[in-house]
Amino acid sequence: MAKTRKSARVPSNTPVVQDQNLARGEGGELHQIASGKTPVLTTAQGGPVSDDQNSLKIGPRGPTLVEDFHFREKIFHFDHERIPERVVHARGYAAHGYFENYKSLAKHTRADLFQRAGEKTPAFVRFSTVAGSKGSVDLARDVRGFAVKLYTREGNWDIVGNNIPVFFIQDAIKFPDLIHAVKEEPDCAFPQAQSAHDNFWDFISLTPESMHMVMWVMSDRAIPRSFRFMEGFGVHTFRLVNAKNESTFVKFHWKPKLGLQSVVWNEAVKINGADPDFHRRDLWTAIKTGNFPEWELQLQLFDQDFADAFDFDILDATKIIPEEVLSPVPVGRLVLDRMPDNFFAETEQVAFMTQNVPPGIDFSNDPLLQGRNFSYLDTQLKRLGSPNFTHIPINAPKCPFAHFQQDGHMAMRNPVGRANYQPNSFGEGPRESPQRGFTPFADAQNGAKRRLRAESFADHYSQARQFFISQTEGEQAHIAAALTFELSKVKIPAIRERMVSHLLNIDETLARKVADKLGLLKMPKPADAAVPTRQDLQPSPALSIVENGPERFEGRKLGVLVSDGLDAGILKALRGALDKAGATYEIVSPKVTGVKASDGSWVEADQMIDGGPSVLYDAVALLPAAEAMSDLLIESSARDFVADAFAHCKFIGYVEAALPLFEKAGILPDQFDEGCIALTSAKLSKSFVDGLSELRVWSREPKVKLP
Repeated sequence: MAKTRKSARVPSNTPVVQDQNLARGEGGELHQIASGKTPVLTTAQGGPVSDDQNSLKIGPRGPTLVEDFHFREKIFHFDHERIPERVVHARGYAAHGYFENYKSLAKHTRADLFQRAGEKTPAFVRFSTVAGSKGSVDLARDVRGFAVKLYTREGNWDIVGNNIPVFFIQDAIKFPDLIHAVKEEPDCAFPQAQSAHDNFWDFISLTPESMHMVMWVMSDRAIPRSFRFMEGFGVHTFRLVNAKNESTFVKFHWKPKLGLQSVVWNEAVKINGADPDFHRRDLWTAIKTGNFPEWELQLQLFDQDFADAFDFDILDATKIIPEEVLSPVPVGRLVLDRMPDNFFAETEQVAFMTQNVPPGIDFSNDPLLQGRNFSYLDTQLKRLGSPNFTHIPINAPKCPFAHFQQDGHMAMRNPVGRANYQPNSFGEGPRESPQRGFTPFADAQNGAKRRLRAESFADHYSQARQFFISQTEGEQAHIAAALTFELSKVKIPAIRERMVSHLLNIDETLARKVADKLGLLKMPKPADAAVPTRQDLQPSPALSIVENGPERFEGRKLGVLVSDGLDAGILKALRGALDKAGATYEIVSPKVTGVKASDGSWVEADQMIDGGPSVLYDAVALLPAAEAMSDLLIESSARDFVADAFAHCKFIGYVEAALPLFEKAGILPDQFDEGCIALTSAKLSKSFVDGLSELRVWSREPKVKLP
């Protein structure tokens, strides 16, 4: 005989709600929430929900907004209850850590993690390239993803940014076109992880809004030395909302503690051949040896009056607010101190979404951001195969969470009890909390529904020019060389000419240099500009890598080329100075086993010469003994070790016995400069390390004329 299921008793203080709006009066369910008897309804990310009965609209009878992430998640999960490599950012590497707040930001935001000084919030950060596949190389010329997942007490917050503060396009509807264009050409399936081909530059040359981003990607920002030495940006304008529902606009900046550093293109090409996992290995080694990477979170904070007075539209993702115009405010630090236990389980399965924000963080109307908010959820379903991707530990919130989402492929947890919906009259399950839940800033909107681009988005060249003139002379030369190289791979002359026509609107000298190198028979006319390029924008030193270098050798690596009979005293002095500077070194020898020093001690090698070229190091020291030179001089890899270090403008310390290696590399004594330092004593070895903070001898570059 079948058991009759007992009806759940409705608590006397819980009204049976017939209307779609929950009772919010005294003694109702909200009273239970306040007293702690009923859990707060959250999203699957753990964010408290303020209203589960009404979708977000423009006005009471207006259209539903795409940015309503709670509605989107709820419907998305329901749609998939009956139960691949990333398209972009496929090649990534990640680490665990924490974010530590400096002081309370309650004045600007009610976001829980910003309320208490010294608060530490668990973090997971993934770095990536954009265009290449999972198996591509680390040093491709590309944008680098800089995605931060913060496991706050009120749900996961994902700051899904890049190492470049602007983007190619202004509206998300163009994103599929951009990625189709930059990926391998569909008929031949190459090139891989390169933008140097017809499709990309055809698209770019027909998309003037991309010109600012092109300057960044053709600069050394696109070939960083390490994840640890690059900036991160939230790209878009967001809002901070405080407990009084007052809004402050914000842009997010991650500043590396160790300063900015890049490589040169010739160096990047050789690093990819010597160690295609160069960035991965660098992050792994730093964390495993206790040299934890650190960034400072800085915020550009501004109000509506500033936004209205600023020269450009703060909703335009192809524009920045120069730091000289609005100084970033340091608010906390990000430290990475632990590698994942398993790459696939965490780095590969982590799901970042721009719409993951806790109460107190809100969106602006940036059309690129709005589109990302819509798109990312579909991406995670496609990649991870189930709406239950938040059940995967790396994606699960670390705070309490409760919701009615159920079933679906790989469901690890389901609602417990009779009621799997709300409102219900059984008093079961979580309920919304207007007090704690996410409440969007009540920004008034009006206007006809049309497909338009704001006129305030129309200036495509002025900030591109500002970026270019903010670079040092050497950095400007790198941009010209990068453009020349990329466009030289373009087979259709009309595309090359179109790009030069855009460059004429940015900087005439740059355009003529590229045109001359490409061999254009005649200069094209400047491209039509919706808004003339402004000439009054001043250079911004914050945009230059060289101007924002480390001022110390901390976190860098010295390559030490040795042989049997090396001077043990000089090596000991170098080691001591490097330890004091917080730097590391590797011993490079003819044989991977190592060498015997002058005092009879054995020196273990880290690399043999063939596997440890100088491109893997920030500076080098040449410590061979005279009796070993005949063997080294017939080693092409030893010659290249010196030639590349010199050509890449690195500091070179050397003992007298190493002078024949310079000659073999085609470097004569009269070409030596301040970066070539004789190590004749232990004392000079220490001063050599002290002088490495400059990292490069850029004055040498015009003399070596690298491609």
